[in-house]
Amino acid sequence: DLMIYNYILEKFEYGEPIFFSELPGKSKDYLRQQIKKLVDNGNLERLYNGVYYLPYTTILGTKGRISIDKYIEKKYIQTNQETKGYIKGLQLANQYGFTTQNPSCYEICSNEATTGYRRQEVDGNTLIIYRPVREVNEENRASLQFLDLMSEIDKYCEISDDEKIRKIKKFVDINNVDFKMVKEYLPFYPDKVYRNIYEGGVMSELV
Repeated sequence: DLMIYNYILEKFEYGEPIFFSELPGKSKDYLRQQIKKLVDNGNLERLYNGVYYLPYTTILGTKGRISIDKYIEKKYIQTNQETKGYIKGLQLANQYGFTTQNPSCYEICSNEATTGYRRQEVDGNTLIIYRPVREVNEENRASLQFLDLMSEIDKYCEISDDEKIRKIKKFVDINNVDFKMVKEYLPFYPDKVYRNIYEGGVMSELV
């Protein structure tokens, strides 16, 4: 059935994960059969059951892979307009310049997590998914991410205290961290978060 294939070609980029739940179809069984045909014909690659992508060849002539960042984004962080998670850990610290270390795995906090903590292997990448202390939404995402950063900053930080304070303030500004929410969620975090916020020079925001 060309209809579903044309829909996929129109809506999705190469390497972009395509979730079965995103595809239209009155009958799920019929849709499943169509997808299976596309995979069998080589028109579609299966990452694992329920997740697919359009096959392509890279400039180097090798088989294109799925974009892991897009996979994480779609599955755990944001679907359509719904915010449901955020990146944490070393990758976050690296992104904001607290460290130059590169993460060996992706750490994500997401509403999609069914247990407190689980590992997932996706196309040779390790993902660790944590359950957030409160359900993540657009309003509280930045505050929760800030608290996570503050609970791990001493583990990853390789820069001087002055620079650290500057970068924490920058994080707060860029992400519009709401300190009313930070205050509300503080009790769910270890005591050292309080100390790290103090040393990070943003204590006055809390008071």
